[in-house]
Amino acid sequence: MEQVVGEREAEEFTVVARKPYFGLPTACPICLPLFIYLKLAHFPFRLSFNSIFPDSDQIPYVESGTYVAYNNENSGVVECLKKDGIVDLDSEFQSAPDWVSIQAMINSWLADALTYELWVGTDGRSAYKIYYSDLSWPIGKVLFLKQVYSVKQRLGITKDNAEHREDEIYRRAKIAYGALSTKLGEQNFLFDDRPSSLDATFLGHVLVTLHVLPDTSVLRSKLLEHDNIVRYAEKLKTELIESGSSSSGPQFRSVPSSSTPRKGPSNWSSKPKSKPKREKTEEEKTFKRRAKYFLAAQLLAVLLFLSVMGGYDSGDLELDDEDEGISFN
Repeated sequence: MEQVVGEREAEEFTVVARKPYFGLPTACPICLPLFIYLKLAHFPFRLSFNSIFPDSDQIPYVESGTYVAYNNENSGVVECLKKDGIVDLDSEFQSAPDWVSIQAMINSWLADALTYELWVGTDGRSAYKIYYSDLSWPIGKVLFLKQVYSVKQRLGITKDNAEHREDEIYRRAKIAYGALSTKLGEQNFLFDDRPSSLDATFLGHVLVTLHVLPDTSVLRSKLLEHDNIVRYAEKLKTELIESGSSSSGPQFRSVPSSSTPRKGPSNWSSKPKSKPKREKTEEEKTFKRRAKYFLAAQLLAVLLFLSVMGGYDSGDLELDDEDEGISFN
């Protein structure tokens, strides 16, 4: 398999993602495709975890020395790695006639469907575990509900059109699964039997749908109608995730509690940022200071959320205080 790999391959790269759950190296539906992309490219990296900023849109990010590429800049980390010549699996595929349509189905219809299932269409336990299980109960609960409200707004869901929007989301997902199943056939990958970034994104979606969503999930049941997609996902899961360690495989470690998403541009060829080294005792002092700021910021977000939600109908969302899950009426 051919791919473009830049000169920085010799440097140590670290992928900072959300924590592993459900038998996946990271259960975050945004982080997992980045992990898979680098594995498909046989690109060596370390995998670290950051759980103290659960709602940060900078995660996942990649860092190497004084360089960093954030998820919320330049169309995401994978696009940044491609544009900066670090690793590119798509150089020969983007002129393919169906590239744009397949990309749109995966990044729009299927992404919306998975977002809906995680936050609205199921009981929310999986999403809560991925994003908020390390936070204290009141902050985690309120931030979860805040995110549910945000997802409904982004997907255009109201009390009046909730049933119609749900039907539309599932209808589009069914069409996308059918089209991708036909495109895939019995190949190992979507294009010419060689991996691309669309394989990484689609495989990440499929694995989260199969392993993170509950058995009662409507989206999961629609995916299971396509045996070839399930075989494709489980085969690559075995090869990329469950196989023994190799020189190109990632090394796993948790980010120290003092680690935070770093500020700065995501241009790999920009001037290096200063990266002062601290002794461990200084890091502990810094973390304590950051933790206070973080809690204060989250409490402020809670207060702002409650003020915005003052007129919101509390019948739509119901907290179950005796269980970690969230139930929706």
